[in-house]
Amino acid sequence: MSVDLLDALDKEILDAVQKDIPLVAEPFKVIAEQIGTTEEEVLTRLEKMKGEAIRQISAIFDTKALGYKSSLVAARITPEKLDEMAIKIFNSHPGITHNYKRNHDFNLWFTIAVPPNSRFGLEKTVEMLGEMADVESIRILPTLKLFKIGVQLDVKNESGANEKAAPNYTEEMRNAAMTHGVTDEDIKVILELQKDVNITSRPFDAWAANVGMSTEEFLSYAKKFVEKGQMRRFSAVLNHRKAGFRANGMGVWAVSEDKVEEIGQQMGAFRAVSHCYLRPTYPDWKYNIFTMVHGRDMEECESILQAIEDETGITDRITLYSTKEYKKTRVSYFTPEIYEWEKETAEKLGL
Repeated sequence: MSVDLLDALDKEILDAVQKDIPLVAEPFKVIAEQIGTTEEEVLTRLEKMKGEAIRQISAIFDTKALGYKSSLVAARITPEKLDEMAIKIFNSHPGITHNYKRNHDFNLWFTIAVPPNSRFGLEKTVEMLGEMADVESIRILPTLKLFKIGVQLDVKNESGANEKAAPNYTEEMRNAAMTHGVTDEDIKVILELQKDVNITSRPFDAWAANVGMSTEEFLSYAKKFVEKGQMRRFSAVLNHRKAGFRANGMGVWAVSEDKVEEIGQQMGAFRAVSHCYLRPTYPDWKYNIFTMVHGRDMEECESILQAIEDETGITDRITLYSTKEYKKTRVSYFTPEIYEWEKETAEKLGL
């Protein structure tokens, strides 16, 4: 179901479920009451939009708070080899969740996460992938400072380019979350919460039974993840294009070191900015603040980035647009696939 076929109630539901789905036994009944309709209507419409405007409904965990190492990575690959290597080499790694071709000399951009007990670790894994793909250059761009993270698309098209919204997850929250460890019991619950939820009146009952808990115990456990900051929220992730957001622009800015804190906070305050990070620079990469925006078209993305430029006075920037999507999925925490990849790769390379 494309955005063109969504009516006002569909958009109201999408707006609600991408913000937060209550961790209660009957969450869709609560959402129905919030927006003035029936639970049956919410369930019916969600079922129709699932797999179309809605990509997945599950817990959104903070990767680093669970002990994982993660980073954005930029690679420069000979254009003739790009498609082959993006799919054959990079897509094969289970920890690479987002993988795009972008309009720059660094033409492949991906995110990667490896577990705390990874055989190789993050840096070695990226180095190996680069060698296997015969890249010309590969740059790890980890988060040095998190100013904002959290995608909330303006499905109802009610906000302007200059509208502000306080970040709902920040560096301070992440740092606090990282002080908590992850137990074997935690992992059992995480394995359930990261699944794509079934659209039913009581979706958590089956997951609770899988770990030998009552629904109330399971939900209490899930709420503790939120309280500790390990889980940012339980919500829907939208299929951006089918929800009407056909362009995503990664605005990257060259900001002097003495201004990065102030400018990062300013940029992260824009509602339309879903991600705002400080990242390292290299001799062949001078941009250090990254702002991700989503728009119905490139013109809307540019209007948002121009508003940021006008307010901050930072003019040294470029916008990287994804021109091809090779992979887009979620991190699957504490599952065996990544260990299998590492074992097979070690054997293949004689390590």
